[in-house]
Amino acid sequence: MLITLAGIGPVSALAAEPADLPALEQAWHGCVRQAYDSQPERGSKPGRERNALDECKPHEDAYVAALMAARPDDPDMPVQGWARTWAAYVSFVVDPVKAWIDALRH
Repeated sequence: MLITLAGIGPVSALAAEPADLPALEQAWHGCVRQAYDSQPERGSKPGRERNALDECKPHEDAYVAALMAARPDDPDMPVQGWARTWAAYVSFVVDPVKAWIDALRH
């Protein structure tokens, strides 16, 4: 039973407070850092980065879903406007992680 609870703990914790964007962002970034640090050194850096991001996909999904839910609901905004908004959100999320990973390389 403890194994079952441990397996669903982090994802359930993320789902409990979807409106807390800073906490969701910190959880995702913390997961990426920890996952990257736990990767074996013998692998390529891009491979280790992809593995870390893949491992933290539930955190990323929860954060992006909360960002999307928090945006204003404007039916007059054209679809292309939503695409630009989504791209800005993705850039906001990916750029700090990419900068952190680049800093680890140097």
